[in-house]
Amino acid sequence: MADTATYGSYGWAGQIARVNLTTGDISVESDEAMQADYIGGMGFANKIMYDEVPAGTAWDAPENKAVLAVGPLTGSGVPLGGRSTWATLSTFTTDYLVVDAHCGGQLGATLKYSGHDGLIIEGASDKPVYILIDDDKISIEDASAVWGKGTRETTEALCKKHGLEACVATIGPAGENLLPYACVMNTRSHSAGAGLGAVLGSKKCKAVVVKGTKAVNVADPQMVADLSDYMIAQVLGSNNNHVVPSTQQSWAEYYDSGSRWTARKGLYWAAAEGGPIETGEPKPFEPNTMGYRCMKSTKDLGPEAEKYTVKMAGCHGCPVRCYSQIQDPRVYEATGYQSSGNTCVPNFPFSSYMQPIMKATGLKTEEGTNTDTSVFYDQLISNTVDDLGLWCNYAQLYRDIAWTYTKGILAEHCTPEQMAEYNFDAIVNNGDPTSFIKILCDIAENDVEKKPIALLGHGPIVWCKEWDHMEWFDNATSCLINYRGWPVHHAIECFGQTGGLYNMVFNRDDMIHSAVNFQGCGLPIDLKKEMAAEMWGSEDAIDPNNDYTPMNEYKAEFAWWSIVTDVLHDCLTLCNWVWPMAMAPAKERSYRGDLDLEAQFYTAVTGQEITIDDLYKAAERVMTLQRANTARGMKDADGNLGCNDFRNVHDVITEWVFTKDPDIEPFTKGTNKMEREDWKTALTMMYERFGWDAELGCPTKECLTDLGLDDVASDLEELGLLTEGGKSYDERTRKYAGVLADYCGDNPALA
Repeated sequence: MADTATYGSYGWAGQIARVNLTTGDISVESDEAMQADYIGGMGFANKIMYDEVPAGTAWDAPENKAVLAVGPLTGSGVPLGGRSTWATLSTFTTDYLVVDAHCGGQLGATLKYSGHDGLIIEGASDKPVYILIDDDKISIEDASAVWGKGTRETTEALCKKHGLEACVATIGPAGENLLPYACVMNTRSHSAGAGLGAVLGSKKCKAVVVKGTKAVNVADPQMVADLSDYMIAQVLGSNNNHVVPSTQQSWAEYYDSGSRWTARKGLYWAAAEGGPIETGEPKPFEPNTMGYRCMKSTKDLGPEAEKYTVKMAGCHGCPVRCYSQIQDPRVYEATGYQSSGNTCVPNFPFSSYMQPIMKATGLKTEEGTNTDTSVFYDQLISNTVDDLGLWCNYAQLYRDIAWTYTKGILAEHCTPEQMAEYNFDAIVNNGDPTSFIKILCDIAENDVEKKPIALLGHGPIVWCKEWDHMEWFDNATSCLINYRGWPVHHAIECFGQTGGLYNMVFNRDDMIHSAVNFQGCGLPIDLKKEMAAEMWGSEDAIDPNNDYTPMNEYKAEFAWWSIVTDVLHDCLTLCNWVWPMAMAPAKERSYRGDLDLEAQFYTAVTGQEITIDDLYKAAERVMTLQRANTARGMKDADGNLGCNDFRNVHDVITEWVFTKDPDIEPFTKGTNKMEREDWKTALTMMYERFGWDAELGCPTKECLTDLGLDDVASDLEELGLLTEGGKSYDERTRKYAGVLADYCGDNPALA
């Protein structure tokens, strides 16, 4: 056990803990040197990975690290400032390069309250352990009593031991068994994916348990409070910052059925303790009704989910509350867990991902599956994967299960006895999903020799090659967007080339919501085009859905902005499901948001005067650093370590985006089909916007030097991976500070 030192500053705790599981050494170190250039969260984590994990390191080697980090706004009182970022090496994509995993829940704020901005886990234990952080005391504890347990039982046991106020981030059996699709769970159902669970499993690290009783020092608490009141009353919408209701309401000028502002009269949290609670018609300028706006359970699972909905919950510091709390007695009977809760993909794997594939491939299914059955399917699957600590690669696992079953691929590799146990006929046709528990448990067990279905949990780059079905990558139904193993995450269906571009830049699905928030906010296209002109320079930055025009410089600007705002939020750490505040629900503001808020909150919390342009530059620095780290670890066509040809090796979009809708030409209304030469142009424009090499897509010497990454430039030059050229940051960068200030007269920071 070790007592940590105390550094401290406004916003940041000022120190990062380091735990070596091989030697048992525990120490803390100042993070002050990283704060200005890397902010926190994703920036800290990627800087540490770049400096400390050599290119070519295996993901399951003790030399790999798992780095957890938070930012200056985490736990500070800034709304939606409760997330955290992990970085490690990918377990499921080509070359196993650096990836980030972002999660909500209570972990980030609790870590900050313990007096730490991060945790570096290095080395590997020879027996099961967990890390306990109790304010200044950090220790490595015996985890043998919880090894082999699910995430829920582990959480319950460790909370009983250390107190209910403790936050437990734990792996389940999937992580222990080193399944590449393993995740880390905290606060029951908040996951950090990208194979992080397998990395911790390789280190025999079952969990990180955090208790914190300290405060976050804030330079100007009154300004934080005033900005929060202003943002919640006027600027903040609903989940994904959708700013109009989904149904016509007396107070609203617009409505849109796709909006996640789903509250309405006659819609209830029907299973609420003490009796049903009506969501009603919450309006702008009513901050106390904010938590009713998003009825995520019925949005994801259909109207039948209403009767099982207890309430909407959420992460630390979140007024939006997009996390469904559901109690379905059928799920309790099947899994032993009374409550289920999640948001996004784990909430609807069958209804949204599996059943459409089964129908599309000709398998007999019910027409219009009863949504009540869908609730049972999806919540049973959600409970099971969460307890196993099993990640779905943004639903790729479910699509792969459905396709390999319908094509007879599973039957070729699994025994008849196993296929009988999996009982897909009951799953698809008889309204009985219970055998899915067996399917998911077999995948989590990761015994590929005995239970071949587990290979699906290694990702398509493994099972498609092993089973000789690489054609799945070129099938639009797969949703695989890159040949390196990740699927779409709001891709070409979201502003065409813009969505395709930001799906290329990371080493996993991008997790970017900045663009899709704007796309789906509910405002009419003419108004959104006016806003696009103000923010990105032209109405031509965006197109109507599935009515795309050729690439232009304004779309490249929008793509750049989408990437840097996402990275910024993962550094600060803020929720990119809702930030940035590009639009607002208040008609009095002409529906304009406030792009300066991140910088104003940063200044109020840290006491350091800064503009949004300064923060965007820092985010570009973090993105470019990860790009450089990828160049060091990426292999070329001959298998040699180190490659800077991103255009032809990394940023290769899958074939189906050019061949889908064979009877329709690109740039025809009704399709999101891409055109090959236009896509090449799109890549070039994005590379130039970032100051990267226009042909290769790698960071140039001028770009790195301009961003203060001279040491990285030297590293790449020594490896023969450095090119020259490109405009300076100031020459190529549009200014964003004050761009919407004319609509923000009530902003207290402008008073």
